[in-house]
Amino acid sequence: MANLFFYYSSMNAGKSTTLLQASFNYRERGMETLLLTVAFDNRFGEGKIASRIGLEAPALLFDADTDMCELIFAQMEKGKVDCVLIDEAQFLSKKQVWQLSDIADKHNVPVLCYGIRTDFQGELFEGSKWLLAWADKLNELKTICHCGRKAGMVLRVDENGDPVREGAQVEIGGNDRYVPVCRRHFKDAMES
Repeated sequence: MANLFFYYSSMNAGKSTTLLQASFNYRERGMETLLLTVAFDNRFGEGKIASRIGLEAPALLFDADTDMCELIFAQMEKGKVDCVLIDEAQFLSKKQVWQLSDIADKHNVPVLCYGIRTDFQGELFEGSKWLLAWADKLNELKTICHCGRKAGMVLRVDENGDPVREGAQVEIGGNDRYVPVCRRHFKDAMES
């Protein structure tokens, strides 16, 4: 039976790189993968998953209104889908995570989701919350804080590098806006 996987971390832990490597491994063995990413993150171009180290691949887009089963079934009608890989999985809704579990449970297709666990205020994203609750397998991808400890949190910073403590949960950005930190340095930044 296929599983629903959640690979999670803070920023800059190599989630997209790991996703693209997994897709390559499937394809190298003659299997077909379906790559999906969130529509509103177009930092690297629309319909593309890209890693900071230069790897990239085309992907279909999803948004808050996407029925994941419909999208995946439409691709299955066009050809074989041996694995579904989703980047930016923190932006999935509860309903979409449930639909993805149906793809694994009822259609025997593995679903590998990659995303950030918590936002810049230390709160769970909706997709991450339900993936942590319902995924068959959880895998933490690790990166490090500037102090050398494991960075499990992320700070949003302004143009001067100062921590941002308030604002919308979603603001697209990269190294210019987000810094992975350990819990100690997250707390220091949020309490200062």
